[in-house]
Order: sequence, then structure tokens, then C-alpha cells
Amino acid sequence: MKHTVVLSLVLAMSLLLAIGCQQLAGPSEPEVDVDALKTAIVANYANGVHASYSQSLNSARAMDVAIDSFLANPTPATLEAAKRAWLVARDDYGPTEAFRFYSGPIDNEEDGPEGLLNAWPMDESYIDYVEGDASAGIINMPDEYPTIDADLLVSLNEEGGEENVSTGWHAIEFLLWGQDLNDIGPGARPVEDYTTNDNADRRAQYLAVASDLLLVHLGDMVNAWAPGGGNYRADFVALSSDEAITNIITGIGELSRGELAGERMTVAYEARSQEDEHSCFSDNTVADIVGNAIGIQMVLEGNFGTVMGPGILDLIAVENPELAEQLAGEVELSIAQARQIPSPFDQHLAEGVPDSAAGRMQTLRVIESLEKQTDTIVSAATAVGITISVS
Repeated sequence: MKHTVVLSLVLAMSLLLAIGCQQLAGPSEPEVDVDALKTAIVANYANGVHASYSQSLNSARAMDVAIDSFLANPTPATLEAAKRAWLVARDDYGPTEAFRFYSGPIDNEEDGPEGLLNAWPMDESYIDYVEGDASAGIINMPDEYPTIDADLLVSLNEEGGEENVSTGWHAIEFLLWGQDLNDIGPGARPVEDYTTNDNADRRAQYLAVASDLLLVHLGDMVNAWAPGGGNYRADFVALSSDEAITNIITGIGELSRGELAGERMTVAYEARSQEDEHSCFSDNTVADIVGNAIGIQMVLEGNFGTVMGPGILDLIAVENPELAEQLAGEVELSIAQARQIPSPFDQHLAEGVPDSAAGRMQTLRVIESLEKQTDTIVSAATAVGITISVS
């Protein structure tokens, strides 16, 4: 009897100990269906790209209305309103550049409109007068180009050289602001360029056509990513999940280093060239940099504002939670560092400004931060079984 009681006590204590250990350990984590997660990431990305281009198109339409109002009644006030509308629309476009660099609808070699939307740097004398040459540009060549219309501007874009830009954001920017001839403020095109100065009517026609074309090309992107089938989106979501995710990660990796840290920042930083500044006429370059960096974050998080769902970070976290956390932190740091670049950007490019100057040092910090996050993006791709190659 005594033996039975002791045995019962031992069994009870063992059971309580087992239950206690189980409670301390907590419930086991459910296994993640990685294939289902990948499919959800691709679907959410497609939804987010469509929503982002739709937002960009909507703000570009508002800009077009402001430009039409300005051209109907050219005054300093309506010119400023058109400029403000350009800046707002430009902010909405910036994050969409994270959807490039894998031969998608924006930049495929056959008919991608990226060069018609966002080509830079541009030789402004290709479009209009510049300091020292009052007769320069398509606008001031009525005998050679009697009619300024969409077909003409598209045919002339990058004709004879990649800096011969005749369409897109920066053509519109130049027509609103004019040349930026100093490093402490934007361009200051006079409203008389649209009233009494030479070829004012042609300048107005050019601006109207360029703005309309921007809407066409952004609309093409909205249509390419719209749900419903028969377009690029349908082909994209039909790819194997690994192929689609390779494209997605390649896009943000190439933007992060090759394009943003490289072409858009390092080139201008090292050459000290205002002509290599991205939005040089309006002095919007710092906002451009921030917008591109935010686009990378949007793709990683799967958070596109009005569209939210699983993102690339969720997939990375399944394989390597610490690496996912590291990448999220590095991207957040890059955005924060970019916001701290003193504006205007071109003041940091002037000859004689030492590398030890605060603005140049901050610019270099952002470049280095973007390069570091790119290395982590590549490592994260490897962690999820994907190999990407970026500049």
C-alpha cells in the first residue's frame, strides 16, 4: 500500500512537471506554408503596383488640370500652382521606380515607356532657349518643326543622344521652372515666357502636349497591371512564384545600388555636376531620393498604402528572422538618412565645397547606407533560395 502511494505521488509529480515545462515553452509555432506565402506575396505585389501607378496617374491628372489652368490664364499665381502640382505628382511617382529593372511593362526594351516618362539627365537646349542661346530648342525652331504634337515629341525623344529628352517629367519640369542657374534655389522661368516673350504660343503648346503624354504613358502602366487578364499582370502572376519573386527582388536591388546610390547620387557627388542632379530645375532631388527609398521599403513590407499584405520581408523571416530584421532596419535608416540631406541638393555639388561639408558628408552617408542595404538584399535573396545580380 505504501509502495502504491509513493508511486502515485511520483507519477503525479512527473505529470505536473511535464505540464509545467510545456506551459513554459508555450504553444508550438504553426508551420508556414511557404508556397502559399510566395503566391500571396506575388498577388499582393501585383495589387500594390497597380494601386501605386493609379495614385501616380491621379496626381498627374491633377497636375494636368493645373497646367491647363495656367495656360488658359498665365499669371505668377497660376504658374506657382502648376509647379506645386508637379511636385505633388512627382512625389507619387517616385516610389513606383521600385517596379523597374526586370523588363516589366515600364522598361522592357520593346515598348517600355520609361524613357518617355523619366529620362534624364536632359540637355535643356534641346527643348527651349538657355542662357547664351535664345534661339535654341524645338520651341524656337518653327520652320523645322511647324506643328508641336504628341507624335513629334515622341519621335524626337532621345533622338541623336540620350540627353536629347523631349518628353516626360523633366521636360515638364524645365518648362515650368526654366534653367536652374544657381545653387541656392530652383529655376525662375518668367511667366512672360507664356505671354509676350518669343514663341510663347509654341511653348504653351509644348507644355500642354508633354503633360498629356505623361498621362497616356502612366495610363499604360495602370492598364498593364490592372486585374482582369489579357495584360502583363496576368502573365506576371502566372509565372512560377520563384521567378516572380526573383523579378521583384531584382527590381529593388538594382534601384537600391545601381540606380539610386550609383547613377543618381554617386555620379553627381563625384562629378560635382548640377547637370547630373535628378530634378535639377525644381530642386526636388532630395525628395526624389527619399521617394525611391520608400518604394524599396513598400515592396519589402508589402505595404503600398491603400494595399497591404505579405511582402518579401515575410518570406525572409521564415528562413532567417534576424536577417529580415536587419534588412528592415537598414532600409528604415536609409530613408531617415536621405531625409536629412540638406536641400537643395545642388549646393553640395558646387566646386569649392569641401568633402567635409555637412551636406556632402550626409550625401555620402546615404550612398553608403544604400550600398549596405543592397548587400543585405542580395544575402536575403540567397537565404530564400533565389540568386539575383545587381550593379
